[in-house]
Amino acid sequence: MVIGSLLITASCNNRNGKFDASGTFEVNEVIVSSELSGKILSLNVEEGQTLSKDSVVGIVDAAAISLQKEQVEANIQALSEKTADASPQVKLLENQLAVQQSQLNNLLHEQTRIQNLLKQDAATGKQLDDITAQVDVAKKSLAVTQQQINVQRNNIATQNRSILSEGKPLQKRVAQLDDQLKRASIINPVAGTVITKYAEAGEVTSAGKALYKVADLSTMTLRAYPTGSQLSTIKLGQKVKVMVDDGEKKYKEFDGTITWIADKAEFTPKTIQTKDERANLVYAIKIKVKNDGYLKIGMYGEVKFGNNQ
Repeated sequence: MVIGSLLITASCNNRNGKFDASGTFEVNEVIVSSELSGKILSLNVEEGQTLSKDSVVGIVDAAAISLQKEQVEANIQALSEKTADASPQVKLLENQLAVQQSQLNNLLHEQTRIQNLLKQDAATGKQLDDITAQVDVAKKSLAVTQQQINVQRNNIATQNRSILSEGKPLQKRVAQLDDQLKRASIINPVAGTVITKYAEAGEVTSAGKALYKVADLSTMTLRAYPTGSQLSTIKLGQKVKVMVDDGEKKYKEFDGTITWIADKAEFTPKTIQTKDERANLVYAIKIKVKNDGYLKIGMYGEVKFGNNQ
């Protein structure tokens, strides 16, 4: 057992001398959930399956929402049936107005005739006064009827506007329900590979409950831990070499780019080895590596910054 431990220690020391930092590979994982609560009618995802961005992968039962929408639309349709039509009442008044106009025309004609007779001393002044009074009464009756027509139209228009104004909030409610119906579709948000599946078709889910986990595995991130003394030798955007075990004493080499450097030190994670075994504090960095299919989540990787021999 002692000999075995010594061999492992020697191997680790040799590795630490050869590489500048080590770490594990990770990816940005996205947990996909339904935006609605209900029964999962379909969920067409399997672990290891590659999904494209914005593809519809499932549907949640939204029958209740559809029924609500139909009810609101029926209420909107009913509003038009509640509106009043001013045409019949206005038509009667217009007919009355036409009769009054005809009577006024006759009176005006008679008034003109009497005026002419009066000039010839064939009529009296009283006759002219009487016909003039009748003309005034006819004009006032005509004005009253015209006013009644205007009032009738305004009253009906005001009543109808009040009824139809109820349609605006109902239309907003329809739009809201349409939006909820769209959310019944489970849409994959990012292109990637399904890592874990949490639910199956036929199950009842709730809004926000995880259905599956997806991640883009085409590019992996190596989270490595150089020591503080190594910070002066690295910078953002720097190209580095990443090595991954490929059999006994063999390594598979990848090109990487440093995309993030922590601004605070942390204690060395227990699973991570550093070049300086005495280092207690290290700085986390992230290195983007193009994945050819060989790299896996949680796999260990070693880093060579390229400016150390």
